[in-house]
Amino acid sequence: MTPTPPSPSDKRTSGNPAKQAEINLTVKQQREQKRQEKLAEYQKQLAKRRRSKLVWWVVGITAAVVIIGLVIASVVFAPAPAPTYERGDSDGSSIEGLETFENTANHVEGPVEYAQTPPAGGDHNAVWLNCGVYTQPVPNENAVHSLEHGAVWVTYDPAQVSDDDIAALEAQLPSTYTVLSPYEGMDSPIALSAWNAQVKVDSADDERIEQFIRAYWRSTNAPEPNAACTGAYDAPGKK
Repeated sequence: MTPTPPSPSDKRTSGNPAKQAEINLTVKQQREQKRQEKLAEYQKQLAKRRRSKLVWWVVGITAAVVIIGLVIASVVFAPAPAPTYERGDSDGSSIEGLETFENTANHVEGPVEYAQTPPAGGDHNAVWLNCGVYTQPVPNENAVHSLEHGAVWVTYDPAQVSDDDIAALEAQLPSTYTVLSPYEGMDSPIALSAWNAQVKVDSADDERIEQFIRAYWRSTNAPEPNAACTGAYDAPGKK
């Protein structure tokens, strides 16, 4: 009968006590080595998890800081809202240098010769100019129709004002019922026109600009005070 070979997992034995002690020590060392290896692997995995948590924590904090920074920047650098005013009553009698006129208000075709430069009323095209900011000159005949609806038309001579002046003018205008456009060849740097009223100023920080807007913006005394200032004609250069 063939003897059964010992299992690999069987403990090694020896008839020599000294040799057996050496074998036992070797087995203990192997067990300790395996234990140390397992412990080292566990510590390695634990450190890896800690590093991963740290990375995500840093990423999260960084993202939060970026988001907060963007929110703050959006508030700090957002353009200021357009000013708001009550509807005027066309009483600008207290405004220094104000001129008033008597103009007709007929709808006509073709170009019109106006008594004022820029015009402050008169016969005009049947289609009004959509209110807003324009970087190019706009047709007089359409802009005058907007004045008839209660708009304020702010014009500037590009040869007499700077980009900062233009930005300052735009910042003072309500978001509706105003037109801002260049107008070459004026006898003053800036003019504000409403129906049958006009004032000319030399500087974009002149206090009369606000006074004029308060008196004539959407004036209840304009020929057509409740008519629209949108939905008609956009001239070239509209922002």
